[in-house]
Amino acid sequence: MQDMGEIESERDTLKGGVTFALSGPEPKAEPGRTPLRGDLAHIGLAGKFFVPHYAVPQPRAVMPGGAPLMSAPGEGAEELCTLIEGDSFEVLDIVGTWAWGCLSLEGPVGYVKLDRLEALA
Repeated sequence: MQDMGEIESERDTLKGGVTFALSGPEPKAEPGRTPLRGDLAHIGLAGKFFVPHYAVPQPRAVMPGGAPLMSAPGEGAEELCTLIEGDSFEVLDIVGTWAWGCLSLEGPVGYVKLDRLEALA
């Protein structure tokens, strides 16, 4: 019969020897800088933040003329900054005619109109 320590050790170790443990509160995400929402995060944040889903970014290029990065989908949202033509924007989710994503894991993070992005060449 296995003792409780052996059972807990087996349960906490995944294939490949990777272990995870609850070790206290998650670090605080900086709004507008960390590609993290309540339901979704950039795959690069797996193991740092717990969310139901992680997304592999789909890189898109900002079209000529640039694009405003908005705090929310919709014309009335706050403009956070302007993305420059040719910037690589990492799309993590599409909401109607808007793409949610980031320039990098360090941000900035927000929404861009899909018609201002194109597939990378």
